Amino acid sequence: MTARVGVVTFPGSLDDGDAARAVRIAGAEPVRLWHGDPELHGVDAVVLPGGFSYGDYLRCGAIARFAPVMETLVDAARGGLPVLGICNGFQILCEAHLLPGALTRNQHLHFRNRDQGLRVESVGTAWTNTFQSGQEILIPVKNGEGCYVADTATLDALEAEGRVVARYVGGNPNGSQRDIAAITNAAGNVVGIMPHPEHAVEALTGPSLDGLGFFTSVLKHLVGTPA
Repeated sequence: MTARVGVVTFPGSLDDGDAARAVRIAGAEPVRLWHGDPELHGVDAVVLPGGFSYGDYLRCGAIARFAPVMETLVDAARGGLPVLGICNGFQILCEAHLLPGALTRNQHLHFRNRDQGLRVESVGTAWTNTFQSGQEILIPVKNGEGCYVADTATLDALEAEGRVVARYVGGNPNGSQRDIAAITNAAGNVVGIMPHPEHAVEALTGPSLDGLGFFTSVLKHLVGTPA
């Protein structure tokens, strides 16, 4: 049976179509979810896409965190539903306290848009299990508020628990502490990543096909997850 992966659209989402296409290329059925609808419609996993939800007013992701769909999604994620937050989606996951820390203005105060090298640090998550530990990949980054920050105790805990999913290599594009590009929750079902894997799934448009592994990983995870 084909897995159904929900892709949420908020006012200001830009990459929801790209995320849905990546889901389809990976072999799953994308299901469009609306921010104002609290129902998840029986999906097996959810992607929170990049963009500028609610215009990034107050703080990036601060308003989206209170969307009706998020009220349902937070409980589902805490119950084990795989959730991937990309860029603005990462910001929303932090605002919803599904992931620790915060994403702040890039240290250089400029929007950064480039192909970016990453090193995959954790392959034990629902979204990274098809990678090799230490594998270097190339996917685009595009953000103005992508600097990951947290207190020292939180950073040390992420390191000790193996919850740093990916780090920047070949230069840190936004000043993120400890070169952190992606993290996971303790259970490994919720991942936030600042670069955009959905833009590296086709030879025609991406700098590589390296992003596809995030979407095929969740399908592998779902096959191995008891109903």
